[in-house]
Amino acid sequence: MCFFRFIIVKERMITLELLELQQIEEINALEEQNTVVKMDHVSKTYQNGNIAVSNINLTIREGEFLSFVGPSGCGKSTIFKMISGLVEPSKGSIEIFGAPPKKFRENSTDIAFVFQDSTLLPWRKVIDNVMLPLEIRGMPKKVCVEKAYQVLELVGLKNYINVLPRHLSGGMKMRVSIARALISKPKLLLMDEPFGALDEITRQNLQYELLNIWKKHRMTVLFITHNVFEAVYLSTKIAVMTPSPGKIASLVDVPFSYSREDEFRNTHEFSDLVAKVSNRLKH
Repeated sequence: MCFFRFIIVKERMITLELLELQQIEEINALEEQNTVVKMDHVSKTYQNGNIAVSNINLTIREGEFLSFVGPSGCGKSTIFKMISGLVEPSKGSIEIFGAPPKKFRENSTDIAFVFQDSTLLPWRKVIDNVMLPLEIRGMPKKVCVEKAYQVLELVGLKNYINVLPRHLSGGMKMRVSIARALISKPKLLLMDEPFGALDEITRQNLQYELLNIWKKHRMTVLFITHNVFEAVYLSTKIAVMTPSPGKIASLVDVPFSYSREDEFRNTHEFSDLVAKVSNRLKH
């Protein structure tokens, strides 16, 4: 009798173990499915011998807002160039939605860029600058205009559609640049110090607007900044990088809920996390 009980208990234990393994496999499969960027032991050495980044391991999930902070020359922009397929890693591998970056970029409109310089064409009006990516893809003019107007309304520039860039402030030019990036409805948005040249008031206003856009479209955003306050305000997670050769010293979770109003910047929790990230930059 005891022997049969032992057999039954053993079978139940095996069944539970199999169920646990199945659950683990399902979780891993789901995580893999939700992975936007995967960097595995990635290093980059340029031809002049400069080691830009070394042994980067990073997995970025769908819907995350990840900021990179670190000293100048630590390889933040190099990471973006490799993710976008403009530069090949010297070692390791990178996947964007499961594909090599260059192949993904060539066959997809799911990735877009915003740089510190708005890079607007000075002879084209605001609406013409914004709809340029769709024109390049050969979309009908009517569709281009409709979509451009929608994203310009989203960034608060619907009354400036026929204005030339030289008549816009720095903040307005950056809004146009963001609208141009959003018009293709990317799943991955790379932003390389987009607010770095702006005054503090404009900068904070655009940070708030960017979060509203991110919450509405829930794309994955990778953001480079030297400003720790900006990184904490915007991000779900912060990658703290070491001086050259750049490595990820630590990943810091930002556990605060959205929306983040201006008052959030004045809380003890905000200040404490800014201090935590700042201290990790020093060590």
